[in-house]
Amino acid sequence: MATRSRTVTVAALQLDLSSVDEQANIAAVSALVEDAAGRGAEIVLPPELFSGPYFCKLEDEALFALARPTAEHPSVQAMQALAARLKVAIPTSYFERDGHHYYNTLAMIDASGEIAGTYRKSHIPDGPGYEEKYYFRPGNDGFKVWQVPLRSGGFTRIGVGICWDQWYPECARVMALLGAELLFYPTAIGSEPYDADLDTSRMWRRAMLGHAVSNCMPVISANRIGSEIEHGGDAQRFYGHSFITDEWGDFLAEYGAAESGALVATIDLDRAAKHRAGMGFFRDRRPQLYGRICEDI
Repeated sequence: MATRSRTVTVAALQLDLSSVDEQANIAAVSALVEDAAGRGAEIVLPPELFSGPYFCKLEDEALFALARPTAEHPSVQAMQALAARLKVAIPTSYFERDGHHYYNTLAMIDASGEIAGTYRKSHIPDGPGYEEKYYFRPGNDGFKVWQVPLRSGGFTRIGVGICWDQWYPECARVMALLGAELLFYPTAIGSEPYDADLDTSRMWRRAMLGHAVSNCMPVISANRIGSEIEHGGDAQRFYGHSFITDEWGDFLAEYGAAESGALVATIDLDRAAKHRAGMGFFRDRRPQLYGRICEDI
């Protein structure tokens, strides 16, 4: 008798998070999590640092007060309660304080509402409008993969990178080698203050589509939208374009630059695994030739 294929229904949330009211942003995300869960989602991905406006546009020491320890962060607490009630997994991005250290961190909240583990963003950008090195230490705990039970039976394993991580093929490949079957990227990205004519949205997507193709693995990415002004500075526009792809990098669901809502799609994990084996990317790797990748320039 033929066995039933393993499937998983995933969601990526896209919305405006410009309110300075932290609880209002968390409530808006919560409403979309509920919507996605009602449409069958088992894993729901909100954007990066969703509890407020993207504060890294400027360097302001007062903004370190936004950070909290993991167990005390309002985003984490709210998503834990939702996950337990809705029986969904929610990779949750937040600003973490650990003693005197500060990180851009993700809590992997499972469908029981428990924190399965955390991942601290490894690649920290530093440029106009994205001055994250002022706020965040680089995470040095390595890339992570988590096991998620499936309603269709069995389980899957997911890897999660945070925003700037998504530009690095090494990050995606390591998560794949750790056993990931799906790659998730919560994001906050938009206009480039130094060049008003530069729209990186197409390159941003292409980088992640490359991860899907090169690892024969579905990719899910969630970004914010809208214009945000911090401390009277220039507006920064976030360009959305959240998406869900299959293992070929073909879009299963996608948004443009302005839509708000929950993208939901069902992925056939066994079909992806079959194609991944057939393509031979992992069979034909030559890691003994890749030493230069591990050396500093």
